[in-house]
Amino acid sequence: MRSLTRYAWLSVAAALVTMALKGVAAWMTGSLGLLSDALESFVNLGAALIALYTLRVAAREPDEKHPFGYSKAEYFSSAIEGALIMLAALAIVATAIPRLIAPQPILHVDAGIFVSLVAAAVNLGTALVLLGAGRRHDSIALEADAHHLLTDVWTSIGVVAGVGATVFTGWLALDPLIAIAVALNITWTGGRVLRRSALGLMDRALPQPDLERIRAILEPYRVRGIDYHALRTRRAGRVRMVDMHLLVPGEMTVREGHRVADEIEEAIRAALPGSVVLTHLEPIGDPASYRD
Repeated sequence: MRSLTRYAWLSVAAALVTMALKGVAAWMTGSLGLLSDALESFVNLGAALIALYTLRVAAREPDEKHPFGYSKAEYFSSAIEGALIMLAALAIVATAIPRLIAPQPILHVDAGIFVSLVAAAVNLGTALVLLGAGRRHDSIALEADAHHLLTDVWTSIGVVAGVGATVFTGWLALDPLIAIAVALNITWTGGRVLRRSALGLMDRALPQPDLERIRAILEPYRVRGIDYHALRTRRAGRVRMVDMHLLVPGEMTVREGHRVADEIEEAIRAALPGSVVLTHLEPIGDPASYRD
């Protein structure tokens, strides 16, 4: 997990570079659309710094006060990121409304658009690196940061196209309208990030593909007279938690039952890397085994 912080540092560096580039583009052109794009880079920087901190926290080993570890810290990263996105959207709208009332011309369009596209290319490259790392290491924080940067890339492309359309048509009100559209897009992204964080903190069950993998592992044991119930799953950052009750024949010895439980736990850990699997043995013929 500690090795993941280098990707967070990459995100911080990319945010600083794109913030400077987009700020220059907005200053050169006077475009509110480009300014709104630059403001989102502040959000990117804040999100990257938060991801860096939470990844360090999540890497801590379990201790007496936190026996299940610190992996849920990644959800706090994405929750704060979602809140920052919402604040950026409000700031963009507040800046755009006066421009709708009193439109202003856009200057040095070619140079401003070029600088903005360079910033978008930096974000795209960083996002692809973070997305690959997030999927390889199963890091929600890195994946959230990557998707946010990809959204920023599309936002930049939309803003650039809008600025070009404003110059081409001469309709100056189009620039602040594009900024408001950017704000709405950012709001949608922020809401999605907040929702994912909330579901993680509320211990939602693992997604259906993961559950199907678990059931596929357990199904062959039924022909051996071994069943299961009370299957419960949840996720804490990059760690999957799986627990269940294994129903074994009453005549099976404790040693045999324990060996079967070990086999199942190992198979689930192999299918879902990073999983913590707990099993509880119960006699399949005892009615008391089904009360829980």
